[in-house]
Amino acid sequence: MAVTYDAVCELALHYPGVVEGQAYGTPSLHVGRKLMARLREDAQTLVIKMNPGQRDAYFEQAPDTFFLTDHYRSSPVLLVDLATVRREVMAELVEKAWRWVASSRQLKAYEQAASGQKNV
Repeated sequence: MAVTYDAVCELALHYPGVVEGQAYGTPSLHVGRKLMARLREDAQTLVIKMNPGQRDAYFEQAPDTFFLTDHYRSSPVLLVDLATVRREVMAELVEKAWRWVASSRQLKAYEQAASGQKNV
């Protein structure tokens, strides 16, 4: 059931513009200059961008997996325990995070490619 940070990277690098980097001294994922996710210092918790309006559903779904600390409470992020999150849920979170930080141009290009349309 555990998801590794390498698996998170594999999921994220599927999306346009995602690159690996460093943030606050830990491995991270960015879209351009925007932080999408980062591994916390404990190497087990992922900080991932999330629309604050969507967070409560995750807290209710699995409070042992999804949480916030006071430091992150006002930030548009969700903390994820990689030891307990399921891969399919992590894939969903990665897509939501990418959509949260991607530019409208990246979103449009991705949608067009997914539907097989050509960029006009």
